[in-house]
Order: sequence, then structure tokens, then C-alpha cells
Amino acid sequence: MTNVIKNTFFILTFFGVVVLNTGCVSARLDKRETVVYGKRSNHDLTYELMQPKRPNGIGIVFMVSGSWRSNPDDFKPVYGQSFLQRGYTLFAVSHLSQPDATIPQIYEDVTIAVKHIRTHAKDYGISPDRLGVSGASAGGHLALMLATKGKEITGNSNGLFRAVAVFFPVTDLLNLGKSSENANDGGPPKRYRKVFGIDPDDLNEWKRVGYELSPLYHVDANTPPVLIIHGDKDALVPIEQSERFLKEARNKGATVKLIRKKGKEHGWSTIILDMRTFAKWFDQKLKIEG
Repeated sequence: MTNVIKNTFFILTFFGVVVLNTGCVSARLDKRETVVYGKRSNHDLTYELMQPKRPNGIGIVFMVSGSWRSNPDDFKPVYGQSFLQRGYTLFAVSHLSQPDATIPQIYEDVTIAVKHIRTHAKDYGISPDRLGVSGASAGGHLALMLATKGKEITGNSNGLFRAVAVFFPVTDLLNLGKSSENANDGGPPKRYRKVFGIDPDDLNEWKRVGYELSPLYHVDANTPPVLIIHGDKDALVPIEQSERFLKEARNKGATVKLIRKKGKEHGWSTIILDMRTFAKWFDQKLKIEG
């Protein structure tokens, strides 16, 4: 899984260089800085603030996470060009990687990051009530967790975000289906058995933790509109994860749109172009004209 994510980031990096060299994309930032939002095991937890020269007053939070591993250097401004060109202020949130942090701790930390962004929204010239969230794979999972459980954090039905756009997210840890990570023993994903902070052989405890960390079980009518792009040949996170989330969300009265990428696996060479689709989704759901 780690190698897959690294390959995806390599594809993004390579494609970004190609785009830059052809003059199609130009990163024009008015502000770029690293912000410390907390600590975990004596490590600074940071997000990268990227603000265009003509900000529109709205922020997009991107979860920098693959295999629940995170490196602040993994996300470059070119990846967010579709957002920056439209005036969105971008926050690339990093976290301490597993196994140095458990997945419950990672979720706790990215929650702190979002709360920090909202608290300092005025300083960044954005509205805390008009935020979007995005991510891919594990980052998509964290984004959906924040979107579906945000109301628990804010204490009201509005939650943390107004729109979501993610790639191939894990939505149900308790039912991995045909995933290559399914050990078919009712327990955690094969390579991540020891990073959920519990005894992986205690199935009752796993059912509790897996339920809490699965967006599928927390979606309701108050969940903000979600766009998912998922390859139909994804063996790592099968598209059924998104299809089941779509069905459950619609049953609960939430808005979810699923775009199926025919023949695509867990990442593809032109994935950066799909960020434009994300940007248009945010334009629509966050009420940006043009």
C-alpha cells in the first residue's frame, strides 16, 4: 500500500513538472508558510498555508496522507493549482505517520489541525463557515471522517465543512471486501493490524474501533455534499467502498456524487487533471461564480 501511494505521489510530481515546463500552470502565491498546529511524541505537527494573490475568502483543507503516512514535503503548490487559480486559500495538513502514531491518534491530530485553521480563519482572511476538504486514499478517509463526524466537534449540525472532494477513500474498515488488505479474519487490514491502538486479535475491540473510524457509519442528512472519484479496477481500496458509501448517504438524505474511472487502479497518471473537477465541485457547493 505504501509503495502504491508513493507511486501516486511520483506520478503527481512528474506530471506537475511536465505541466510547469509547458507553461500551463503557474504558481503565484502571495503567502506560503508552515504553521505548527500541535505536537505528537515531541514532533511538530504542521500544515502548509498557501494563499494566492487574489484570495476569494474561502479555504480548502487537503489531508496529506497515504497509508496514514504523511510528509509535509509531499504536497506541492502545483497539486493545488486548480484551487489556487480560483482564489482558494489552501491548507495542506500533515500528521505524524503510523506506526509512530496510531490511526485514532492521527484522526485526533487532523481534527486539531482543522480546529486551529477555523480558530485563525480571520487571520487568514477566510470564513470558518465556508471550508472544503479533500484528500486521496488514507487522506480521503480522514477527510470523510472529518466531514461525517464534524458535528460532534462543533456541537451543531453545520459541522466543520461545507463540501468534500476525495479520491478512492476507505469508508468501511469493518468490511474490506475484495481489498488486497483483507485478511478475511474479521480483523484490521493486514498491513495495519498493529496501528489502531488495540490488540488486533480482540475482535470485539476491533469492531468498536473500526466502527468509530469508518465514515460509512457516521454519514447522515447533515453530511456536506461529497464528490468521490474512484478507479473501478482498484484492488487496494475497491470501488465498492465508495459505492456503499454512496448508497448509505443517499438513504440518509445526504448528497454524494461518484465518478467511476474506467480501467483505473489506485491512482493514475492524469490524476492531477481531476483536481479541476474537484475545484468545480467546490465552486458549485461553496457558491463561487465563474
